[in-house]
Amino acid sequence: MQSSPKMKTTALLVLLLLTSLLAAASSNKDRCHPADKAALLAIKAALGNPYHFASWTPDTPCCDWYDVDCDPSTGRVVGLSVFQDANLTGTIPDAIAGLVHLQNLMLHHLPAISGPIPPAIAKLSNLSLLIISYTGVSGPVPSFLGKLTALTLLDLSFNSLTGAIPASLADLPSLSSIDLSRNRLTGSLPPLLFSKAPQEAYLRLSHNNLSGTIPAEFAAVSFAEVDLSRNAFTGDASGLFGRAKALQHLDLSRNAFSFDLSVVELPEQLDSVDLSHNAIYGGIPAQVANLSNLQFFNVSYNRLCGAVPTGGNMARFDAYCYQHNKCLCGTPLPPCN
Repeated sequence: MQSSPKMKTTALLVLLLLTSLLAAASSNKDRCHPADKAALLAIKAALGNPYHFASWTPDTPCCDWYDVDCDPSTGRVVGLSVFQDANLTGTIPDAIAGLVHLQNLMLHHLPAISGPIPPAIAKLSNLSLLIISYTGVSGPVPSFLGKLTALTLLDLSFNSLTGAIPASLADLPSLSSIDLSRNRLTGSLPPLLFSKAPQEAYLRLSHNNLSGTIPAEFAAVSFAEVDLSRNAFTGDASGLFGRAKALQHLDLSRNAFSFDLSVVELPEQLDSVDLSHNAIYGGIPAQVANLSNLQFFNVSYNRLCGAVPTGGNMARFDAYCYQHNKCLCGTPLPPCN
């Protein structure tokens, strides 16, 4: 069957339209907005024109530069990912505020970058992902981060940050993941943190000097992961548990939590739970044996009593998981009297 002249004309028009769209996208990508280029060159200059940014030259489109990501339709810089360079020194440049369309900012494994997180970051109103990790950055977790209303992920782990977690983070309507682990943070948890989280929440705060209790408001948060290990938290953590909750990974180890484990219902999706080195009492819920996803379970160094549950997946866990408790007994521990 031969195509009609009308069909050929339509096909030609479609082809011309696609060609035009592709050309426009390519043109936008190559265009490199002058304001973005100026901001990037200012960042390079502020850091001493290091070799890391050798591709950042005025006579080439900034969308082709190393570490830079542009929106293919607008040509605006939406991503800046600088990572793995021990020779990059200085502080985070204020010139970063010039990248007004920036959505993703990653400064990772830059140990010689130091100083505080600058207020210029607060001007990046489109920022969705902010990662400043494995650096020498110090000072507080700034309260002005609460102005980044588009933020969904905040990772400031493995730095030298001090002070408290700012309550302003609770104002962010889209924030669902916070990682502030491996810093020197003190103080308590903001009660309304993640109260506006639109989806499952991820909270990683391990290896700090945080204290106080877990806010009662956390019981209403749909956590998928909570890591509060190696801090100085106290009191009742049972509000994090619940059979129907989405929690998959829970690490409360090396704190001073104290609550009755025998009365909690464990989340059905739990795959890893570490409650070791606390002051938790009661017994191990029989439900543990029926958690089919559970791969890691450690309740050592607590004040637990009674028989270790049997059957199900309990053969996965050896005596190490239960050692140094008040009076646990039964396989893989000595028999109960």
